Amino acid sequence: MSGPRAELARVADGGGPAAVKARTALRDGPVAGRLRAAILALAQHRGASSSICPSDAARAVGGANWRKFTAQSRSIAFALARDGEVEITQRGAAVDPERPPGGAIRIRIVRA
Repeated sequence: MSGPRAELARVADGGGPAAVKARTALRDGPVAGRLRAAILALAQHRGASSSICPSDAARAVGGANWRKFTAQSRSIAFALARDGEVEITQRGAAVDPERPPGGAIRIRIVRA
């Protein structure tokens, strides 16, 4: 196993602050909740100086069918940004979550 799913499994096994979210993301259950948990676990694990792509969460949760979850992952990321849990960036600059831009975005955990 490699990629975002393997990273999520390492986070789940590590017992750190993101472990509970990582375990939730790896379980069976509603995809929306698993994507939300994956976004938060991966972003928290990478820290405020790094970021994830919405497709990282989709890959971690969706396996071979990950592409069908990318739009949902992006939508959940913007909802998390509106709630102040993550920040959405484009070309390194924060974007307004109320005005989702087109194109590639990155997600990073909000600095504590």
